[in-house]
Amino acid sequence: MLVENDAPLAPLTTLRLGGPARRLVTAHTDDEVIAAVREADAAGEPLLVLGGGSNLVIGDAGFPGTALRIATTGFALDGTVLELAAGEVWSEAVTRAVCEHGLAGIEFLAGIPGSAGATPVQNVGAYGQEVAQTVTEVVAYDRAAGEVVTLTNAECAFSYRHSRFKAEPDRYVVLRVRFALADRAGLSTPVKYAEVARHFGVEQGEPVPLVEAYEAVLALRAGKGMVLDPADHDTWSAGSFFTNPVLTAAQYESFRTRPGTENAPAYPAPEGCTKTSAAWLIDRAGFGKGYGDGPATLSTKHTLALTNRGAATAEDLLALAREIRDGVREAFGVELVNEPVMVGVKL
Repeated sequence: MLVENDAPLAPLTTLRLGGPARRLVTAHTDDEVIAAVREADAAGEPLLVLGGGSNLVIGDAGFPGTALRIATTGFALDGTVLELAAGEVWSEAVTRAVCEHGLAGIEFLAGIPGSAGATPVQNVGAYGQEVAQTVTEVVAYDRAAGEVVTLTNAECAFSYRHSRFKAEPDRYVVLRVRFALADRAGLSTPVKYAEVARHFGVEQGEPVPLVEAYEAVLALRAGKGMVLDPADHDTWSAGSFFTNPVLTAAQYESFRTRPGTENAPAYPAPEGCTKTSAAWLIDRAGFGKGYGDGPATLSTKHTLALTNRGAATAEDLLALAREIRDGVREAFGVELVNEPVMVGVKL
């Protein structure tokens, strides 16, 4: 276990901004993770758990407690059951599962930055697929009970970009995640996302060649600046900064009374709700690709990514986020909600 004082956190995030941690602990085993958590809890000091830092905005003042960087490793495959240590790099794990072992179930989640342990927290999803569809169990340290627990899929309470872990952020520290993948004889799971279906010239609901699905998603993500590249400032982001709004029936009816919403994207959501596109709202509210003239701007490739052009502070980024949020609210009466976790700041 490596312990550093007054340690920079910006290099550990994909946005590359934010102040230092009073103390940074890097843990390489589950036992080290648990020991670090117990030590911080016993001392009554704040704890920040870090994985790949891809869904995080850290304030310029930094973090006045212990930042725990989980660097555990482990890729274990038993037939079609995959167990990943929380510190495994998610994109690399997807590549191994799909391209080396020919397993389907996470192929449309290729190229997503971050760690495996973060995926159930956010219920990571893209291109019609989310981890809730394949996660069977999450092994976590329960800080309230002081013990390691195993939660089933149902106990994780997954919903759109949400979970029990996100609802109770100070209770669980994910150690391992288990997935039930599938051997579909070289084919993907059925294509659900229209953009991917168009790419392959198939109907939604049809499978496509597995590795080609993986490669297509990587290409689509790269075209939007959503695959990490240190030389490309469009990838100095937290990915999608706002979640797609889910509107109740009444909210959707009110939204549709606004000028210019006739062709707004609309997708059925649970409990009679309708999901629309945050990227569409941002663009139609006047915030196009590359918007902004400061050190933080929208990506030149995608309106949903707020980027650090090299010298941005957290406050620069948040000022832009607030401008966009307020502009969308004024134009459409819809409140955008940030997807990244905020540390020491709020939108």
